[in-house]
Amino acid sequence: MAKPIQKKPSNCFKTCVTAAASLLLFIPMLTFADPWLRLLYPRSDPPPAESKGPTFYDDPDTSYTTDNPITDWDEKRGAWFKQHPQFSQSENRIFVITGSQSSPCSNPSGDHFLLRFFKNKVDYCRINGYGIFYNNAFLHPKMRSYWAKIPVIRAAMVAHPEAEWLFWVDSDAIFTNMDFKVPLERYKDHNMVVHGWEDMIYKKKSWVSLNAGVFLIRNCQWSMEFLDTWGEMGPKSPRFVRWGETLRETLKDKAFPNSDDQSALVYLLVKGGRRWREKIYVENGYSLHGYWIGIVGRFEEMGRKGEVGRRHAEVEGGGEAADEKERWPFVTHFTGCQPCSGEHNEAYEGDSCTVGMERALNFADNQVLRNYGFVHPDLGNVSIVTPLPFY
Repeated sequence: MAKPIQKKPSNCFKTCVTAAASLLLFIPMLTFADPWLRLLYPRSDPPPAESKGPTFYDDPDTSYTTDNPITDWDEKRGAWFKQHPQFSQSENRIFVITGSQSSPCSNPSGDHFLLRFFKNKVDYCRINGYGIFYNNAFLHPKMRSYWAKIPVIRAAMVAHPEAEWLFWVDSDAIFTNMDFKVPLERYKDHNMVVHGWEDMIYKKKSWVSLNAGVFLIRNCQWSMEFLDTWGEMGPKSPRFVRWGETLRETLKDKAFPNSDDQSALVYLLVKGGRRWREKIYVENGYSLHGYWIGIVGRFEEMGRKGEVGRRHAEVEGGGEAADEKERWPFVTHFTGCQPCSGEHNEAYEGDSCTVGMERALNFADNQVLRNYGFVHPDLGNVSIVTPLPFY
């Protein structure tokens, strides 16, 4: 019987096998290379390492909840860093926190807008290497509405000891300068940053002298105690009704009776003493909070200013006297628009909120799409894009 003919492997087959084997050997080597690690673990989330001993997570007296105050947090974080050398305590890591209500929106387009608002924040964090947490659960049963942020921030501090700054951004706020980074060096001696005006805070004692919907707070013992103090003016406090009366007596332009987070923050600056006041930076050198009314009609004008204008959110020359119209907004905040319920402030006519939100979202999205070769030519229409030429 004739032996079956055995065909020799082709050169192509040999080449493919050799390449595959080489790749299998090469991949483990890549995992130890810095560029590969940076792909697997973004700058805000380095690779995990085994703990070298018990940490504050093993302490039964430490809790994520606001019911049990945390003491010696700076020392506990310091010990945690020593046990996790892949992190450096000297780095100013930012962790963004946002959220929305847990139930579906009553406004038919509300959930769509909230999704796009969240996409905007994810895009900003991805571009700048920040972590982000989106929450829609009440972490304290009584702390709801605008008070819900306090237990969320407190829990995030404990969950992310590697983060030096927690950046709270309301659900109805949009990053409209995707390249701008918060000038953290400016706040090296402070533990909280809010957008506001000192004259309105200390002289006029106005409840709208600052905005409590967008702010930064340092992950430290001071902040733990400040959040406890701030939160005790909220609905979980047995003195909640009395706090509402106190705030109206102090802030003469406060029109509604309930204690709210923004009025409470102004009160702590005015009446809380040096301990709080000296560590809170009142910022207005750039649009940490940009009120949407004066912004949304000017996006085309801003776009024509080109790369220089697009990359700088600070006022030319800086300072409190700089003209708001000269600012490229870092954050555009749709205060009073209520995209989820649709029950916007009566002062806003017709569909001005919806039109403004659409324009702001598309303006921000253009800064993302440009990297992929496309752009929204009409800021009023999200579905239409045009390709950009290579040059």
